[in-house]
Amino acid sequence: MNQIFIEGEPYAPSKVVCIGRNYVEHIQELNNEMPDQPVIFTKPNSAIDTQLVSNNGEPIHYEAEISFVIMDNQISAVGFGLDLTKRTLQSTLKSKGLPWERAKAFDQSAVFSQFVNFSSEPIGLSMQLLINNKLIQHADYGLMIHKPNDIINEVSSFMSFRDGDILMTGTPKGVGVVTKGDVFTGRIYQGDTLLIEQKWTAF
Repeated sequence: MNQIFIEGEPYAPSKVVCIGRNYVEHIQELNNEMPDQPVIFTKPNSAIDTQLVSNNGEPIHYEAEISFVIMDNQISAVGFGLDLTKRTLQSTLKSKGLPWERAKAFDQSAVFSQFVNFSSEPIGLSMQLLINNKLIQHADYGLMIHKPNDIINEVSSFMSFRDGDILMTGTPKGVGVVTKGDVFTGRIYQGDTLLIEQKWTAF
């Protein structure tokens, strides 16, 4: 089983629950329709990795996200996540009304920082993604269409979170292609306090 680390302790999530189209400007940049309920999909444990791949048969797009570990159906830890996407393939599948798994759930498609314990309300959380020291994506709780606790309740209405599962809350505008050699820096803040900073070099 692939693992994440919470305060240095290893956990093996059974799955990653992902939310699509949770920021208005990202919906607009991909010319998607505004959803009337959360867009929910999953990635298996085999998708989880700590390295950032730039190509897996075709160009890979990054989507930076505030991510949570769920315990007892509640947020217990926060981290920075990259939801990697084969965008061309995803567009083809969507145009045919087919599922997204080939474009979203492939191996190494869910990259995470370390996680830190977090039991506060997520209201003050924000995220930054820098590529080669340039700010590319940023988001905060206030910009989310669907808030984390509401998402947990919605998901739990039809699918169980097992302890240690991850919730990825969606990406803001600014997605693009992962280029080999680029240095990605992910940051999570609580107010003005930096909780997490982690770097990856795409290979």
